[in-house]
Amino acid sequence: MPRDYDKDAYPEPPRRTPVIDKQSALPNPTLVLSNLFYYSVDLPVTTLREIIEGFQSRNKYYYFHQKFRRVPELTECQEGDYTCFYEAEMQWRRDHKVDEEIVKVVQERLRACQQREGSSYRQNCHNHSANEH
Repeated sequence: MPRDYDKDAYPEPPRRTPVIDKQSALPNPTLVLSNLFYYSVDLPVTTLREIIEGFQSRNKYYYFHQKFRRVPELTECQEGDYTCFYEAEMQWRRDHKVDEEIVKVVQERLRACQQREGSSYRQNCHNHSANEH
């Protein structure tokens, strides 16, 4: 600091950290409340969650690997069997969505190959064409 600074505007910081003088024998109420919350709410909930996650980790179920049994096609259903009609329709919709996603992946690979190969994509990207899949 320069020697000609204004001491009233910029007082010197204390040289030592002041010691807190406790006047009360009572514990800090925020500490008591935080401990009360921890032991009455947080700890039991966390323990229960860890137990449940332990059971779930043994029986992991991935929704995207769900296997549906094949049902008869719509033409094979008996007349008036609305459950069979519904199941056949849902199976067709799932199959259609899967086919759409396969087409998207093949098209994406073809576009990436075309971008990468440039003008020679007809020669080098033949294995990405939809005709072979």
